[in-house]
Amino acid sequence: MSSVLFDVPGPRARLRHRLYAVLAVAVLVGVVGFVIFRFAESGQFDGRKWTWIQYEKVQLDLLGALMNTLKAFGAGAVLALLFGAIFAAGQLSDHKVIRVPSMLVVELFRAVPLVVLIFVFHYGLSLGAPFYSVVLGLTLYNGSVLAEVFRAGVLSLPRGQSEAAYAVGMRKTQVMNYVLLPQAVRAMLPAIISQLVVLLKDTALGFLITYDELLDFARDIGSYFEFGRPLIPVTIVVAVIYISMCLLLTWLATYLEKRSRRDKKVVELEKKPAEDVVAAAV
Repeated sequence: MSSVLFDVPGPRARLRHRLYAVLAVAVLVGVVGFVIFRFAESGQFDGRKWTWIQYEKVQLDLLGALMNTLKAFGAGAVLALLFGAIFAAGQLSDHKVIRVPSMLVVELFRAVPLVVLIFVFHYGLSLGAPFYSVVLGLTLYNGSVLAEVFRAGVLSLPRGQSEAAYAVGMRKTQVMNYVLLPQAVRAMLPAIISQLVVLLKDTALGFLITYDELLDFARDIGSYFEFGRPLIPVTIVVAVIYISMCLLLTWLATYLEKRSRRDKKVVELEKKPAEDVVAAAV
């Protein structure tokens, strides 16, 4: 029997909820309509401001900027996952000499704003090409958040899982690698994918140090006088690309979550939802 956490709405409550929904949709349509009206009034939809997209050179530059964004995202995502896994294991260590430094590193890089990290690596340490500073900043900041996600995921598993593994003679490393981590990763998959969406959007900060990604491309093309300085039209195109990539990642997270729920090997965390643990930890 499923538990009901709130009173089932009656006829008047359902009518009130429908009115709220209609009102919310009306407000949303009004805001979007106002923005479109202001854009039209300021000439953002004039043909001259959209001629830039017809040029092959501009199209190739847009494709190159998209690839640079994906390169930074791919490298940052892989390294952040590795960083998160290593320091999550460090925080779960029984040895204080490993656990305390791991906690300090995670708390340090989780607290420092990402843009500050990028500036320090690029202007302070002079790491060379902006790509390295962007990827390193993305790795340390998002890796620290992922470390907390992994740690919370392991702690959210029922203690019986590890106790049963120890009872059959497994060592702690084996318990972590073969029993706890596979289940924790599956349970934390939506949170991990959500953090990767954040990482994807954070790549836009690379334009502050002239990394040739999508936002830097928008700023560059948007300043061209011969196209009527089409900053808003280029930004709209770039925003659509970002939204499309984020929707793809969200779709992937939903697909993996549904697939994980159908897998009978995954432990159901009814009394201690993993998402709640992660939300509290992050």
